[in-house]
Amino acid sequence: MLDWVDVHGPTLEHVPGVRVLGEVDMATAPALQGALEAAVAASVGVFVLDLSETEFLDSSGIAVLLRTRALLGRTDRAFVVVCPEGAVRRVLEACGLADVFTMFATPEEAAAALVKASRA
Repeated sequence: MLDWVDVHGPTLEHVPGVRVLGEVDMATAPALQGALEAAVAASVGVFVLDLSETEFLDSSGIAVLLRTRALLGRTDRAFVVVCPEGAVRRVLEACGLADVFTMFATPEEAAAALVKASRA
């Protein structure tokens, strides 16, 4: 089951993005892709994908992440992924994607890095 909300917690409330809750697999990936495309189209600047509450991610979910990164890259927008240690992070690391995405373990770490980058 997949559920998502496009409102981040207090540390990222002013940054556009999507928080993914549940599992991302072949059955749910198309809905997530549509939600991400809509959220990207309706926003500007850095985009944050929060996988903190994502329990499962398969190859179709990885494809969604890569398509979203490519979509943002067309307009030189940064893509930040929040993904704590656990099964989803291990999948991203095993696929060599931990170095492809700008990743943080918590929303607070992402927020701190984004604030620091905006001051530079």
